[in-house]
Amino acid sequence: MSKDKNPVVYSTASGRVCPSCGKPAESCVCKTRQAQLSAPPTGGIRVRREKQGRAGKEVTVIREIPGSADEIRKYAVEIKKKCGSGGSIEDRTIIIQGNQVDFVLKYFSDQGFKIKRDGG
Repeated sequence: MSKDKNPVVYSTASGRVCPSCGKPAESCVCKTRQAQLSAPPTGGIRVRREKQGRAGKEVTVIREIPGSADEIRKYAVEIKKKCGSGGSIEDRTIIIQGNQVDFVLKYFSDQGFKIKRDGG
């Protein structure tokens, strides 16, 4: 694929497209994309409670989680089951409904991760 100023990043036929190699994101073979997916973030996991922009509802946001997308999905499923609440995953960030910060801090520290409370 030629390097142009406006590469295609989404196609209705195949979904997300890697801007470097032009292939669908699931079958991307370029080294930059693979490095982004597998590189562990530095500084440990960050957890914070957010409420702004969510119609006054509290959520717990967990970001900078090391591991693959499947591992992050596994953590999200387990946390949601143990908390008894819903949630979602967006761009390697887990969002859990409600103020579950203390539970998440204990969960990841028991798993052996370095974790910090983010924000106030």
